[in-house]
Amino acid sequence: MNAVFMKKKLLGKTPEELRNVAVECGLPPYAGGQIAQWLYKKRVRSIDRMTNISKAGREKLSEYYEVGAVEYADCQISSDGTKKYLFPVTCAWSSVSGAVESDNSGRVESSCVEAVMIPDQDRKTLCVSSQAGCKMGCRFCMTGRQGFHGNLSAADILSQFISVDESQELTGTVFMGMGEPLDNYDNVRRAIEVLTADWGFGWSPKRITLSSVGIIPQLRRYLDETRCHLAISLHNPFPDERAEMMPVQKAYNLNEILTLIREYDFTGQRRVSFEYTMFAGWNDDKRHADALVRLLSGLECRVNLIRFHRIPDFPYDTSADKVIEMFRDRLNRAGIMSTIRASRGEDILAACGMLAGKHSKT
Repeated sequence: MNAVFMKKKLLGKTPEELRNVAVECGLPPYAGGQIAQWLYKKRVRSIDRMTNISKAGREKLSEYYEVGAVEYADCQISSDGTKKYLFPVTCAWSSVSGAVESDNSGRVESSCVEAVMIPDQDRKTLCVSSQAGCKMGCRFCMTGRQGFHGNLSAADILSQFISVDESQELTGTVFMGMGEPLDNYDNVRRAIEVLTADWGFGWSPKRITLSSVGIIPQLRRYLDETRCHLAISLHNPFPDERAEMMPVQKAYNLNEILTLIREYDFTGQRRVSFEYTMFAGWNDDKRHADALVRLLSGLECRVNLIRFHRIPDFPYDTSADKVIEMFRDRLNRAGIMSTIRASRGEDILAACGMLAGKHSKT
């Protein structure tokens, strides 16, 4: 049986790489810059739309390449205006971090991922996915319960920005969807390059936040190679308790993560925050608040307290609102800026920890 020919994707390529593509297809080198304009400024989804390239040139280009933007397969709208988009993807298996075992087989797997558009007055933030499933295995996360189905390419990541209905209205993004961004760092880094480059989307790095459990080698690269914001999934200040819920704690200790973060300056425009999901009776008492204060003392940061969103077969509930407010106030009085994050999209399973890549009709 003959192998199915897969066209290469243009999304994610730099102008220099696109010049090489143009020459490869018999086009003049300057056509690479034209292609970049069509991809990132005009955000076309078909090579046929690149009308300043000759018809013969477009036909040649289309023999081997496609834009790589994928239409969403489903969209659900929450009562609060949050929208959850479902995207079909074909993912490659590979391991970056080595924190959790993968088979490194190089196989590909078809799956679906979700992106969530969160409106807030004049802002529209897109929460994007970087992997189908996740290898980190956090017990309280629906994505982590799926296991790992593959890494998204840079094209698949950028497709989420291009294909949502609000593409031209987005004011920012958070890499907080399905997957661990630093476990697919090369593709995430390429997507960030496109988002922030003058030849790409031209966004300020201040419009981008990456959330991670703290994979140290790639975390250092991210802090060195970008000026984007960072959010660390913390959830418990005590290492042994954190390991109960987050297996990655055994590979990358929270104290080591914080030691690395303290090497960098967060007093200017770049921010670091810590995500702390509140579980009744597990991490929400004064002992935990005081330990969190000690852990973060002297670091310019913010703690975002998140209500836990109930998932099946999990023993904990979210903390009561009064308990969350008392926890927040205790942190603030000790000089650790703390806020309670509003839950968005819970009725369509779009809130933190609820993404599962499922069609609404299944």
